[in-house]
Amino acid sequence: MLSHKAKYALKALLYLAQQEETHVSRTIEIAEAATIPKKFLEQILLDLKRGHFVGSKQGKFGGYYLLKPKNDITLADIHRLFDGAIALLPCASLNFYERCSDCVDESECLLRHGLITIREETLKAMEGITIASLVKK
Repeated sequence: MLSHKAKYALKALLYLAQQEETHVSRTIEIAEAATIPKKFLEQILLDLKRGHFVGSKQGKFGGYYLLKPKNDITLADIHRLFDGAIALLPCASLNFYERCSDCVDESECLLRHGLITIREETLKAMEGITIASLVKK
């Protein structure tokens, strides 16, 4: 399940993706259009900036804009940034792997093999959905 933070990040990115490429959107503009609490949005935008998905411009005409092309931002990227691993258990994770303490033989663990299959299918679906593809719909 997506956290509120990840959902709001996606809504903010969708808003930015629908603007002209040269448009810089103020935080209040994004918050109102995407119905996101402004204080919460400010933190989300900072996280997106640290992740190199958005850039910002300071000053009177400042705000946020997409830094990364909307065709290159996937649901998997945003999920990982805000919610961490896509796998259901750390032993099935690609980027957040941890061995289970109660596992006798990881190579023989049927649960792990099943969860790796789920992770692969979920990852394939999430990587196939970009901000651009959502905007087109």
